Parts: sequence; C-alpha cells; structure tokens
Amino acid sequence: MQRIAQIIKVKPEDIERYKEIHQAVWPEVLAAISHCNISNYSIFLREPENLLFAYFEYHGSDFAADQKRMAADPKTQEWWKITDPQQQPLDSVAEGEWWAPAQEVFHVD
Repeated sequence: MQRIAQIIKVKPEDIERYKEIHQAVWPEVLAAISHCNISNYSIFLREPENLLFAYFEYHGSDFAADQKRMAADPKTQEWWKITDPQQQPLDSVAEGEWWAPAQEVFHVD
C-alpha cells in the first residue's frame, strides 16, 4: 500500500459549491475510485488559504495505469468538468501536473 498526499487551491468564489458537491459524490465516481485501487480517500480544506489537501491509499501495482483508467471513465470526466474549473494548481507544479504531490516526512501506525 502506498500513501499519497496532494495539494491544490480552490478558487474563493467556488468554496461553498465545492463543499456542497463533495457532500454527495456521484456513486459512479466513487466506484471508479475503488476500481482504480484507491481507498481511504479524504479531501481537507484549509481556509483562509483555500488549500485542498487530499490523502488516499493506493493498493494496486501500477499507479500510472490506474490513473489512466480513471481518467478514461466517462462519469469521472463529467465530474472533473465540474470540479476542475473550481481548482487552481499551485504555482510550483511541474508541467502536466494538476494536484501538487506532497512528500511524506513522517508516519506512525
């Protein structure tokens, strides 16, 4: 199992809507997440900086392939058409990144 953390900004004018839609994530999107070997997925909001911090656990053997499978899912694409415009990548992301990866520096079971 691999623990993964990511960070992105949410646009101030979209915070309430972002929270609202995440209270009722579509079942098809939840199924795609699970199908792509992701569990224990959480997104946290830090205000007033408007930072989203995502954490999830990956239980598969090919993260890149599972990410491609998720990106190819039509219902997930529809979901992202709603959520992506509400987000703003950090200035420091690499070319092609959306959510910025965060390095794990401490963990205890």
